[in-house]
Parts: sequence; C-alpha cells; structure tokens
Amino acid sequence: MTQASKITVEATANAPLEKVWKAWNTPNDIMQWNTPDPSWHCPSSENDLRTGGKFKNRMEAKDGSFGFDFEGVYDKVELHKEITYTMADGRRATTLFTEQNGKTNIETMFDPETENDPEFQKQGWQAILDNFVKYVESIH
Repeated sequence: MTQASKITVEATANAPLEKVWKAWNTPNDIMQWNTPDPSWHCPSSENDLRTGGKFKNRMEAKDGSFGFDFEGVYDKVELHKEITYTMADGRRATTLFTEQNGKTNIETMFDPETENDPEFQKQGWQAILDNFVKYVESIH
C-alpha cells in the first residue's frame, strides 16, 4: 500500500483560543479528553511543549484488552497558532488553531499509518477531537 495523502479532521469549540490552547496542552486536561469513546481512557500524559520537546500520552481500553503510548517530538510550536510534531513511527501531524468571534477552530492534518483503513483513522482522530471540544466547552 502506498502512503496516502494527509488526513484532515476539524472542529470548532465555543471557547476562546487561550482556554482551548491550555486544555489541549496541559497533561491533567489531556487525561480528561484524550479518548475516542467512553470505553477508553488516558491514564497518563507528559508534555514538554516546545520545539524539540517530547510528549507521551498513554491510551488504554478500560477493560485492559489493549493500550499504547502515543508519543513524539515537537518540530514547531507557535503559541496559540500551530503545533507540528513527528510521531515515534516517523509520521507527522500539524494542528492549527484560529479564533473568530470567541470561538476556536482546531484543524489537524496527519500522515495516516498503513495498518488501518484511512477512513477508520479519520473517524478515530475526529472522535478524539470531538471529545476535546465537549471537554473544553464544559470547563469554559
């Protein structure tokens, strides 16, 4: 299978940019929202948000059947605007943040992996992003 083009997921949170940025990047917050559905949880998160810094979020099925570390290194961090990183397997992702009228749009473009169908990957990343929006709006 050849490397597919980047996958994009997007959502708008009814919350100001600074609050969205903080919830997106604070480990205690990440552990609250970083799951695709209620059968998963994120029991640990480490985040050194700077160019060259590393992040690692543990994602596990609550029944203990499966788990993995989602980790990488930041290539670019532009406060309240952009985060680009390289994942442990070499794939890259960029998330852009734009605020308009007190709402914040979050758009993530990522290289798909080759094991799972790209549509399945898009649905998983979109579910996590939608969960983030629910979370940040609930604390806003």
